[in-house]
Amino acid sequence: MKNGGGGRKVVVAAVQFACSDSESENVDRAERLIREAHQKGANIVLIQELFEGYYFCQAQREDFFKRAKPYKGNPTILRMQTLAKELGVVIPVSFFEEANNAHYNSVAIIDADGTDLGLYRKSHIPDGPGYQEKFYFNPGDTGFKVFATKFAKIGVAICWDQWFPEAARSMVLQGAEVLLYPTAIGSEPQDVTLDSREHWKRVMQGHAGANLVPIVASNRIGTETIKTEHGDSVIAFYGNSFIAGPAGEIVVLANDKDEDIVVAEFDLDKIKYQRHSWGVFRDRRPDLYKVLLTSDGQKPSSGP
Repeated sequence: MKNGGGGRKVVVAAVQFACSDSESENVDRAERLIREAHQKGANIVLIQELFEGYYFCQAQREDFFKRAKPYKGNPTILRMQTLAKELGVVIPVSFFEEANNAHYNSVAIIDADGTDLGLYRKSHIPDGPGYQEKFYFNPGDTGFKVFATKFAKIGVAICWDQWFPEAARSMVLQGAEVLLYPTAIGSEPQDVTLDSREHWKRVMQGHAGANLVPIVASNRIGTETIKTEHGDSVIAFYGNSFIAGPAGEIVVLANDKDEDIVVAEFDLDKIKYQRHSWGVFRDRRPDLYKVLLTSDGQKPSSGP
């Protein structure tokens, strides 16, 4: 992190790449790109969701539970801890977590000295053609968290979480200075005419602008085919990894087909004072938001 000019300046990066279905190949590739991001000055480097292999959630298959590993002693996390310490960078590590009889879509947050700062488990679990995550994952029980890393207080949520403004606001209320979203999103197997990439970006740009914080999104590229009992399911992941600034503006954007590293620098103190002076947190009315605690927008019944 740079301290010149009187501000706390942090350089954030997102990597995007096409996954094979070889864990060793993908982890090697992630390490190579993290090293390249570090060479570009990055302090915090985000890898895409479930990067160890194919996005297996296209199908409901019993054998895919073999991909899950416990949090403690996880070899990919341990390797990223060693890498983080060597390079002095922060690395959120996405993985398929086994916790006794529960399973989670999780991220371990590794600080720049290699310390494991803790775990976030994906809160919102999607269920639809090609994205059948409810078969594999329990709803996360960690709640939305903020991690005090060497370079910034960061909030990390995962893919479908990024469609919920409540998640972003919850993390920024707790002091998050940067929001990071590892992602796996692409075409819709049931309808080839659907393309959500612009909607996807705009929603997160809204989180950045509404909360006056930078946002980093890492998405995979490439076409992946998973065999199902009904035939092959195919998703073409559309990349578009990006970094948005605190006004919601896209600062840097990858394309939909090339391996890439997107990098941007922010002055966190400057952004903090902008956020304070804008007044959106000063003028909040939590007493009026109780409807957000309901599913149907109605006050709970007082009983018969």
